[in-house]
Amino acid sequence: MKQHLITLLAVGLCVPTLYGQTPASGKITYEGMRQIDRSQTRMVINGQEVQPGSPGAPDAPEGMPEVMSFTQKLVFSGTMAKEERDRPQGGMMFRRQGGDGGAGGGSREGRPTGMRMTPPFDQQTYLDLANRQRIDVLVVKKDSTVTDIYRSEKPMPSAADWTASDKTRKIAGYVCHKGTATRRKQTYTVWYTTDLPFTYSPIADLTPPKGVVMQIESDNESYKATGVSMESVAEASVQPPKAAKSISADEMEQMRRKGMADFRQKMMQNMPMRN
Repeated sequence: MKQHLITLLAVGLCVPTLYGQTPASGKITYEGMRQIDRSQTRMVINGQEVQPGSPGAPDAPEGMPEVMSFTQKLVFSGTMAKEERDRPQGGMMFRRQGGDGGAGGGSREGRPTGMRMTPPFDQQTYLDLANRQRIDVLVVKKDSTVTDIYRSEKPMPSAADWTASDKTRKIAGYVCHKGTATRRKQTYTVWYTTDLPFTYSPIADLTPPKGVVMQIESDNESYKATGVSMESVAEASVQPPKAAKSISADEMEQMRRKGMADFRQKMMQNMPMRN
C-alpha cells in the first residue's frame, strides 16, 4: 500500500499543465512594422486640435515616417505571461507657429515648433495561458505619488475565417505551420508553431486554435519572431498587480477614452499662444 502511494505521488508530480508538457519560462522577441494611419493622426496648432491635411490645416510634419517599426516581447513563466512593448500606447503631436530659435528647442522665426506628449496612464497586458484569458491593467497617474490601478479580463479572441494549410517553414528555430485569417476586412498570413506549450499571438485577433504565432504578414503590418530564449523568469514578474481593482472591459475602455479626452483638453489649454 505504501509503495502504491509513493508511485501515485510521483505520477502526480509529473502531471503536465499545458498541451501535455511541463511549464516553461522564457521570452519571445518580435520585430513589428505598421503603416501609419494618417486619418488617426492628430495635431494641436495654436490651441486647436486638427487632422493633418484637413481644410485649413497643414499637411503632416515634414519628416513624419510612413511606417512605424517597433519591438514587442512576450515574457512567460509557467501558465502566466506579460506583453512588453518598446513604444508608448498613444500620444499627440503639438505644433505652434513662430519661435525665436533660442534656448529650449524653439525654431527659427516663422517655422513651426513641435513636441509629442504621452497620456497620463499606462496600459499593460498580462495573459493567463492556462485559461486563455487576457488581463488588461490600466495604471492611471494622478500626480507624482498617487496612482490608481484597474484590471479587466476577457477571453483570448479567436481568429476569424481561420483556414489551415499544410505548408511549413522554419522561423526562429521552430517548425511553423501556415494559416490565414481575416481581420478588419484584410487577409493575414499567420505562421505558428505547436512546439511551445501554450497558445499566443502578438495580435490578439489573430490567435490560432492552437499554437504560438511566430510571424504575421499583411499589406500594412507585420510581426516576426526574431528569437526565442528559454530562460528563468520570476513568476512574480508576469503576475498582474494584486492591488488592481477589477472592472469590466467596457468600463476600462470608457476610462481610457475619458482620460485621453481630458489629456487633450488639458494640453490644448496649456498650449502657448503666439500672435
